[in-house]
Amino acid sequence: MEKLPKSGIIALIVIVLLLVGLFKSAVTIDSGHAGVVHETLGEGVDPDKEALGPGFHIIAPWNKVFIYEVRQQEIVENMQVLSSNGLDIKLEASAWFQPDISNLGNLHQQKGQNYVSRVLQPAIRSAA
Repeated sequence: MEKLPKSGIIALIVIVLLLVGLFKSAVTIDSGHAGVVHETLGEGVDPDKEALGPGFHIIAPWNKVFIYEVRQQEIVENMQVLSSNGLDIKLEASAWFQPDISNLGNLHQQKGQNYVSRVLQPAIRSAA
């Protein structure tokens, strides 16, 4: 088998690196979702920066995009509580919520991606 010339090996390595960089830079966001860009080499998430809307986006390969569903959603909690006279009451509580796209950077920075289990579910439980 013939050996590849040095220039061929270098060209192959460059092509592979370019392809990897291209695939790491491409982000597709579905409809009903929005993305927040975390700049790894910068200061993280800029809360004043507009969120990425649905569609195809090119970002720097070292940055990361966190995707949130921004459609109206429902959270349901089934609870068993005691009444003031000691009786067991079973209830189902639900709440509708929708993240604000203009404040998605603040939501990510202050509450994180698990904001439903960190904020909304405890609020519903405490209301019962």
